[in-house]
Amino acid sequence: MTLPVGNDAAQAAFAAALDGAKLHHAWLLAGPEGVGKAGFARAAATRLLARASGQGGLPPGLAVPGDHPTAKLMAAGSHPDFRVLARLPKDADKPDQDLARSITIAQVRTLQPMFATAPAMGPARVVLIDAIDDLERGGANALLKNLEEPPAGTVFLLVSHAPGRLLPTIRSRCRLLRFERLADGDVARVLRQQLPEAQEEEIATLVAVADGAPGRALRFAGLDIAGLDQAIARIAETGDPGNAERVKLAKGLAGKASQARYEAFLDRAPAFIAHRARGRSGPGLKVALDAYAAAQDLAGAARGLSLDAQGTVFEMAGIIATLR
Repeated sequence: MTLPVGNDAAQAAFAAALDGAKLHHAWLLAGPEGVGKAGFARAAATRLLARASGQGGLPPGLAVPGDHPTAKLMAAGSHPDFRVLARLPKDADKPDQDLARSITIAQVRTLQPMFATAPAMGPARVVLIDAIDDLERGGANALLKNLEEPPAGTVFLLVSHAPGRLLPTIRSRCRLLRFERLADGDVARVLRQQLPEAQEEEIATLVAVADGAPGRALRFAGLDIAGLDQAIARIAETGDPGNAERVKLAKGLAGKASQARYEAFLDRAPAFIAHRARGRSGPGLKVALDAYAAAQDLAGAARGLSLDAQGTVFEMAGIIATLR
């Protein structure tokens, strides 16, 4: 299994712990979204389970050769000692569409039958929760019982983008493994791996919008983010006095076919305003900060309440126009 790019210190810390006398039973993988925490968790789980299998053939560090039996099982999604909890699709018949708002207590309870038996292929099993931030309160309390009295051989890998929002009792039972944003060169390396057909111009644009998080940039691939940013910039520079630019943008981002680009706009608009705010002071800074707060509120409401896309884009463009 390929190890994620970057965050070498975090990878080395876990590898050292894995080679130590006793591995802590719960790890909190904390850091910005999109920097590779979930990818690391899968790589770490693969290494842990491969070592537990006793089949050997492992190089130093966390890597596991692709032909190792454990790696094959993990790649096929069929390892009996590995379980993932994540948000499920709202409609089981449409797995690629909307996800549920949270990981439910019912999902946490599905772990209990597994915990009542010994691991199948060695002395260890791994439970990955991606992300524990999505766990509903009842599920968090149910999980806490397992963290307080961990089942034999079980290691929990808990991905978190906002660890400060977790129950203090959960945080206190975990060893923290902190992940940082990647350097631009590492982001570009990840993007080239994931998007082998992308032109260097698109890679450069995606690196610029990634803010150190390649996972974030990958969401924008193929969406002409450069064109979107140019439209936002024109509105900010001219104020769009006749509303022509914002009407054109609103119409272009409405409809199902434009959903992904509309989602990108909801992300890019507040980010653009924040970037402009950094170069201001005095009254101009206050205007930008007020615009940023309004844009963040509107983007959050648009996602949470499924607001009309065309009306939302028009309103957001009006907020951007105040930057002139």
